[in-house]
Amino acid sequence: MSHSSEFSAAPVTDDQLVAWPRVAAIAVMVAFALPVFVAGLEMYHSLTVTDFLTALVVGSVILTIIGATMGSIGARTRLSSYLLVRIAFGDRGAAFVNLAFAVSLIGWFGVNIDLFSGAATRLALDVWGIQVPPWPIEIFAGALMTITTVFGFRAINILASALAPILAVVTIMLLVGSFENHTPAALMAIEKAATLTVGDGVSAVVGGIIVGAIILPDITRFVRHWKGAIQVAFWAYMVVELIVFAAAGIAGAASGKTEVLDVLLHFGLGIGAFAIVIAGSWVLNSLNLYSTVLSVEATFPKLKGTLVTMVLGALGVGAAFLNILDSFLAFLSFLAVIFVPVAGVIATDYIWMRRGAYAAQTLYANQQFSWRACISWAAGAALAALINNGTVGSLLGVGVLDSVILSALLYCALSFTFADTEKET
Repeated sequence: MSHSSEFSAAPVTDDQLVAWPRVAAIAVMVAFALPVFVAGLEMYHSLTVTDFLTALVVGSVILTIIGATMGSIGARTRLSSYLLVRIAFGDRGAAFVNLAFAVSLIGWFGVNIDLFSGAATRLALDVWGIQVPPWPIEIFAGALMTITTVFGFRAINILASALAPILAVVTIMLLVGSFENHTPAALMAIEKAATLTVGDGVSAVVGGIIVGAIILPDITRFVRHWKGAIQVAFWAYMVVELIVFAAAGIAGAASGKTEVLDVLLHFGLGIGAFAIVIAGSWVLNSLNLYSTVLSVEATFPKLKGTLVTMVLGALGVGAAFLNILDSFLAFLSFLAVIFVPVAGVIATDYIWMRRGAYAAQTLYANQQFSWRACISWAAGAALAALINNGTVGSLLGVGVLDSVILSALLYCALSFTFADTEKET
C-alpha cells in the first residue's frame, strides 16, 4: 500500500473503516512492548509497593482519559493527529509541534532498536550460546520495521492482530511463574528503599505511553464509530498496559532481578523473551515510523511516498547508535512534559471552542499561526518542566496533570478574551 492511500492530508474514507478490536490490537501491542516491561521493572525497584501500585492506577487513568479523548476526536473527524494539530495551532504553529513529535518518535524508534539489539544479543548468548555484535541486528531490525511501514496501516494491523495473543500468553506465563513460590501478600510485604515519589512514578507511566495516547487518532481514525475509539483507549491503557506494568513489577519482586531479561530468563522464558523483544519492537517501531511519516507529510505536503519512509527509518537506526537508552526514564519524563499540553489545547478547541473547524475543508483556508494555542502549550510545558525540576510544587501531585489542565484553561481564557480576533495571522 502506498502512502498516497494513508490519508496523510485527508480524512479516511468510509471504505477503509474497520471494527474497533482490530485497531485495539495495535494499541495493545504498544503496551506489550519491551519499554513498558523495562519501565515497570525500574519503577518497582524505585518505589514502595503501595506507591508503585498507586502510580500504576493513577497513570493508567490519566492515559485512558487522554487517549479516549484524542482517539474519539480522531474517529469523529477521520483526521490524523497531525492534521488536528494543524487546525488547532495553524499551519506555521503546527509545523513546530509536528516536527517536535517527529523528532520524539524517531527518538523512540532509536530507543526501541537499541533495546531490541541489546536484548537479542544477550538472549542469543544465553539461550543458544551464540555471540552476535549489536550493529548488524540494529540495521536488520530497522530495515524490517521500515519495510513494514512502507505497506501502511493495513500491514501493521495484520501484524499486530497475529502477534498480540502470543505476547498475552507470555505475560500470563510471567505472572504464573511469579506466584508459584510467592503469595501476593508476601510480594506486597517486601521492603525496599524508595528513590522516587508517587508523582515521579505516575510521570514515568504517563511518559512511557503519552505520545501514543496523543497520536491515537492516527489509528482510531480508521474505527467505524467514535465509541470504538474509547474502547481502544480503555483496553490498551486501563487493562493491558496496567497489567504489563504490574507483571513486570511482580516478576521483579519474585525474582529479585533488576534487569528485564534476567527476570524473563529466571522464569525459563527464553523463547518468550524473544517473542516480547521481536514482536513488541516490530509493531511498536513500525507504528512509530508510520506516525513520523504522517507528521512529516502533514507538515510538508509535497514530500510523499516510500522515500520519506526510508529516509526516516535510516534516521531512526542512526538514533539507535546514540544510546538514548542510557537516560531512559529522563527521556520519558521529557516526553510527558512536552506533549501532554498539546492534548489539552486540541481537546479544548474541539470540545468547547471550534468543533465545526475540525474538517478537511478547513485545511484549505487554515489559519497560519494560532498564538493562543502556542502560548497555552508553552505555558503547560513550562509548568511541567518546573515541577519536574523541583522548582515549583505540583498542585495535583502529578506535574503532567497540572500542565494539561493549565494549557486547557489558558486556551479557554485566551479564546474567550480575544474572541474578536478569530482570523489569526
